[in-house]
Amino acid sequence: MSTILDTLAEYARHEAQRELPEEVLHSAKRAVLDWFAALYPGTRVAPATLLVRAHFRELGGGKSSLPGFKTTAFPATAAWINGTASHAVEFDDIFRDAVYHPGVPTVAAALAVAEDEERSGLELLRAVTVGYEISTRIGAAVQPAHYKFFHTTGTVGAFGSAAAAAFLFDPADKGTMHHALATAASFAAGLQQAFRSESMTKALHGGHAAAAGVTAAKAAAYGITGASDMLEGEVGFGAALGDAPVWSRATEGLGEHYNITRITQKSHGCCGHTFAAIDAALALRHELKIVEASRIRTIEVATYQTAIEVTGNFAPRSAHQARFSLPYVVCQALLHGSVRLDAFGDTRLADPAARGLMSRVRLHSDPSLSAGFPSMRAARVRITLDDGRALEHFSPYRKGDPEAPLSDAELNDKFEELVAPVIGLTQALHLREKLWRLDTIELAELRLVPT
Repeated sequence: MSTILDTLAEYARHEAQRELPEEVLHSAKRAVLDWFAALYPGTRVAPATLLVRAHFRELGGGKSSLPGFKTTAFPATAAWINGTASHAVEFDDIFRDAVYHPGVPTVAAALAVAEDEERSGLELLRAVTVGYEISTRIGAAVQPAHYKFFHTTGTVGAFGSAAAAAFLFDPADKGTMHHALATAASFAAGLQQAFRSESMTKALHGGHAAAAGVTAAKAAAYGITGASDMLEGEVGFGAALGDAPVWSRATEGLGEHYNITRITQKSHGCCGHTFAAIDAALALRHELKIVEASRIRTIEVATYQTAIEVTGNFAPRSAHQARFSLPYVVCQALLHGSVRLDAFGDTRLADPAARGLMSRVRLHSDPSLSAGFPSMRAARVRITLDDGRALEHFSPYRKGDPEAPLSDAELNDKFEELVAPVIGLTQALHLREKLWRLDTIELAELRLVPT
């Protein structure tokens, strides 16, 4: 009897035999470029900086780059550190229907294995595409129930990294793909409590998923087998980590409709559950021309229930908590006109004007918006001023979502903003130019680690 893993492995084998459509190839390059944009600032903060110290004896060996750290490691360690770094500052991409950041584990694993196996830039892009397609569909199949307890990037991310790595080891070998995914299912992990409390663990979920996928794929490439019915089995992934998964979502459209063309790229440096409200707040700020905190009587935010559960923190004490505080980021948007990295510096965190304004925020769960989750991410913001005037704006989706994607030019600006402070403007622009030509060059030409 054919299993879901059989179908997924057959898709990957078929993908290896044909060229990617031009739109898909371009979307893959956007995904890789955006991953690097999120990665570099993450190499300057904990937990990535601490992981490098923890693994110092392993650094300098292997051929897999640790960009930003000017050294290398063996593939699983590189995937672990790079996956963590790319998730650290909350600028990583999203696949909305799966409540999942696919680039974090998938690109981290693909880069580590592609460098170690001396693959080309095009081979990397093809592997990334396969990783996105397989993992986003598995993620969509188990939502929304999965997200009640589990952090999808840590769990489903293991499938993205395993698929990308297995494709790089041997793209034509169905068995390697099949068993890599089967074993990765057992390695999947990541609990939501990690980002509802003060900890560094959330970022580690992305790194663990990347490393777990590399490990599972390498084992499969050398003949280690996994359970063929690991997804739909009686005590398999879906039964344990979901509630009546819709497994048809895991296979529908494979090789015909590419989810990598429907990725959300972030325009704000915080949790994606806050984005629709931020966009609405920015629209109201533009309408008001200027916002004085003292003139705002109340800020009412109506959104979906999950957003309130995950980001309803009115007293964030750290940058991490502030990135998951809907009141905080909405007030930052109103007062400063953006929510970028500087929104989470010590000065902004301690700003009494912002803290005072946060006390006037009211959060409401809207049943109609909650019913649309996860495929709908909407919010309504209403501001009442001291003269009694009220202004309201509804955001049915987020800037960066498939309905309002960031342009290539906006992605370029984001890359420059986030990468240039780490490696310098000249080097950042050179790297950006090469990433747009990734399908025509060898990975060594990226020069991610100085020789």
